[in-house]
Amino acid sequence: MTDCRKLLQALATRQPVSGAKLAAQLGISRAAIWKQVEGLRANGLPIEAQSGRGYMLPNALDLLEVDTICQALPASVRQRLGTIEVHWVLDSSSSEMQRRIEGLKNASFIFTELQTHGRGRRGRVWQVPPTLGLTFSLLWRFDKGFAGLAGLSLAVGVAVSEVLARCGARGIGLKWPNDVQYASAKMGGILVELSGEFLGPCQAVMGIGINLRLPADMRKQLDQPVSDLAEACVGEFPARNTLAAALVTAMIQAMDCFAKRGFAAFQQRYTALDVLQGQNLRVFQSGRFYQARGAGVDRRGALRVVNEVGRIETLDSAEVTVRTS
Repeated sequence: MTDCRKLLQALATRQPVSGAKLAAQLGISRAAIWKQVEGLRANGLPIEAQSGRGYMLPNALDLLEVDTICQALPASVRQRLGTIEVHWVLDSSSSEMQRRIEGLKNASFIFTELQTHGRGRRGRVWQVPPTLGLTFSLLWRFDKGFAGLAGLSLAVGVAVSEVLARCGARGIGLKWPNDVQYASAKMGGILVELSGEFLGPCQAVMGIGINLRLPADMRKQLDQPVSDLAEACVGEFPARNTLAAALVTAMIQAMDCFAKRGFAAFQQRYTALDVLQGQNLRVFQSGRFYQARGAGVDRRGALRVVNEVGRIETLDSAEVTVRTS
């Protein structure tokens, strides 16, 4: 999709602007303006059209900017930072990182305003409207092998959730293995992809998506309950660049800790956020469904459940939902 930042900046006044004025200001045709507006709408960004007056944005414009993010970082974090980029559109931030992984430094971050093929767990699609969420990926290189990275997505979830809580969100929880929730609905997701040597060294690309303000029309199109940061916050939450900087800082600190101590260092903090603990669950594993009760996670980040006969099982991979009846 065409880079529409100039169009959005022209609409940043939150006052109606006519198509003719936008065309003259941007040096393109009115048809091109209409095409860009329709493209943004198709990707979930609500742009209002007021009869006889023009187009306008219902919310203040808040575009990501590399310089603004970096200025908000502590000096100690800026010294550790690899590459940091902001793109208008990518197929996905993680795919872009994977394509360039050999040339990127450790602790590199790639943000994108729009993903055309955002990826979630088990091949699911992840989409956030441009400027109404945060979508980014982080590259981290580890000396240990794959086995030493058990629980990494849970540790990332802890770091993300704690940042959101410090920004004013209440009632944030984590659903094993990779969902950030509010009010039993998905606010964000985490996808970890590993490459390298099984026994080490290896690298992880961690994709993170967070809903900040989801339009009602987009909610209706999704196949699961969803929430956003605006619902969870008491009052206004920080600007996107400020929130992005807070997440960059938290991720670097969390990865330093995880590299030294593994998930065990995050287990207690995860338990405080665990929305499955003590819940009646429906588990799908190895081609069968069964009922169980959540019993927390172990020091590797595996899910513990009490099965139908009262025996504790440890799950490294499964589809788990809370039973509603």
